[in-house]
Amino acid sequence: MKLVVGLGNPGREYDGTRHNVGFDVVDRVARRWTDPASSVAKNKFSGLLLEANIRGERVLLLKPLTFMNLSGQAISEAMRFYKLTPEEDLLVLVDDTALSCGSFRVKPGGGAGGHNGLGDTTKRLGTDAWARLRIGIDQPGEIPLKNYVLGRFRPDQKTLLEPALDEAATAVAVWAGQGLETVMNRYNRKNIA
Repeated sequence: MKLVVGLGNPGREYDGTRHNVGFDVVDRVARRWTDPASSVAKNKFSGLLLEANIRGERVLLLKPLTFMNLSGQAISEAMRFYKLTPEEDLLVLVDDTALSCGSFRVKPGGGAGGHNGLGDTTKRLGTDAWARLRIGIDQPGEIPLKNYVLGRFRPDQKTLLEPALDEAATAVAVWAGQGLETVMNRYNRKNIA
């Protein structure tokens, strides 16, 4: 079993914001690899949880409802309940201002880089050795960071973002079925940041 967590903020006012691209990818994974007639997201582990079957692999999809800064609460609850190992069983999908819009990179671990959702997850898990798929949203430029990440994408960014989100959903499936090294070799070469 694997756990894929998209980071974002709950509520309609945050739909389509840069900070919610993790939610957007989880939604795409759910549309591709769950049966809408029989799969209903459950309110569990301080989030919305849905089970997918990705090419024979049981994958839990989680969208924390704790707001970004407390994302680690939902993640740590699910990890403990299912007795999962961060290094092998967890992939977190997150926005990244250091990457250009339309790109993403997969990493086996590392620091939070100022991202509160990643920082809280590391704190609650007691390790930063878990995979993350960082989705580029461009640098904010003159806009204050908080305003930028909670803002919506410009039309030129949306054009670049849409195919990247679809490809990121495919990368999740590769990670679930073939592992971290395979997904990094396949996608990090394409996505130069």
